[in-house]
Amino acid sequence: MSGDLGMRGADGEVVLRLDGIRKAFGKLEVLRGIDLVVHRHEVVCLIGASGSGKSTLLRCVNLIEPVDAGRIFIEDAEITAAGVDVDRIRRRIGIVYQAFNLFPHMSVLDNVSLAPRKVLRTPRAKAETDALALLDRFGLAEKATEYPDRLSGGQQQRVAIVRALAMEPDLLLLDEVTSALDPELVAEVLGVIRELARGGMTMVIATHEMGFARDSANRVCFLDEGRILEEGPPDRIFRHPAEERTRRFLQRVIEAGRLDVTPEPDGASEAVAD
Repeated sequence: MSGDLGMRGADGEVVLRLDGIRKAFGKLEVLRGIDLVVHRHEVVCLIGASGSGKSTLLRCVNLIEPVDAGRIFIEDAEITAAGVDVDRIRRRIGIVYQAFNLFPHMSVLDNVSLAPRKVLRTPRAKAETDALALLDRFGLAEKATEYPDRLSGGQQQRVAIVRALAMEPDLLLLDEVTSALDPELVAEVLGVIRELARGGMTMVIATHEMGFARDSANRVCFLDEGRILEEGPPDRIFRHPAEERTRRFLQRVIEAGRLDVTPEPDGASEAVAD
């Protein structure tokens, strides 16, 4: 079912566009001219080795990190232009990190409803009603009155995703959201993301979960040393990668037991024996 979960709009409406994005920390150039277009309802997974620039790219999109060069557009508005209201832009972009970042002194319900109340000025009753509906949708309604330290890691990460959704973003960025979880908790978080994809949420996801990227993305981008080395439908990237560097990366993933297909540049492919 590779690439089938998202519902890309028939009109191909562009939600996110990156033109020549560059970012350096001191002498270390982390992003080296990134170009990327994401359409409404599309799910784009960023894969690549640690340090390839995936997380920095997401942080630049959300304006947490200023870019050194290039431009970022949300729909038709350039958000990297001088004088842009950063807080207004961030209301349209949700981001979830591998660290849950929940407020430990607040209940789950308050964590989810706080931003709509404070930022969107939603009345408390409506914000809490909407929050409860979201929690119920993702199997967390019974945890509404609990505090984060009473939840499992998977539950905390699901709450963090729900909190981002409460702001009704146009675009959701997910940065290695399963990396801090025990293996048995990963599936419940990936289930939430699959549900969002089926519902048409536009998402850009940095992930090491290769099976998830293969099965759930409309498009996969392989980053290497700050560049998108190649991109395309999951089946092509994982089974028939064009670049030698991509093939080497995927072979290491397979050898680690995290992917069950063998990439073949000549068009052939085979299952890896258990």
